[in-house]
Amino acid sequence: MMKVYDFTGSGNGYKTWLLLQQLGLPYERVECDILKGETRTPAFLKKNPNGRIPTLELDDGTFLFESGAILWYLAEGTPFAPASRLERAQTLQWMFFEQYSHEPYIAVARFWKHFFDRLTPQQEATLPDIMKKGYAALDVMERQLAENDFFVGGRYGLADIALYAYTHVAHEGEFDLARYPAINAWLARVASQPGHVTISHKH
Repeated sequence: MMKVYDFTGSGNGYKTWLLLQQLGLPYERVECDILKGETRTPAFLKKNPNGRIPTLELDDGTFLFESGAILWYLAEGTPFAPASRLERAQTLQWMFFEQYSHEPYIAVARFWKHFFDRLTPQQEATLPDIMKKGYAALDVMERQLAENDFFVGGRYGLADIALYAYTHVAHEGEFDLARYPAINAWLARVASQPGHVTISHKH
């Protein structure tokens, strides 16, 4: 059985087991407390030299890391991964956007405000810029979703899973989603998909 090494509340980890649930694949979830350094131990670094979650252990003992790579591996040959060359590239386009322009700001603000009791002076000084760039990413999403029900090909897929993970908990980073009607409608569409589970769900 596949194993997902994860940390409760991580959006990157959530992407992995949201898709596993929706594919109906059996898996075991292994909790790794990143706040206690459990992904930095020699034993874990043998699984993932980058020392991060999620890490997927396949049935044959192979390890995969980086949430986007794990999603593509799991979705290959299923309706979640587009069949056409262009739509595959568009899916990657939005997944790269999520990792480079969205996650570093939406997820970081949430992590600081949701998991830490107080911010360091350096974090306090950096936060306004992080919030600004997070809102810029939400603005890009709003424009896309104002004209499309989902990010690629008019149907739910990997791009939606990748972007949903941290967007639906952006309020925990004190982002105001009330100004984004298209995003809110999309969040509801994603939440209504078969097999949907919440980020706090424990398998």
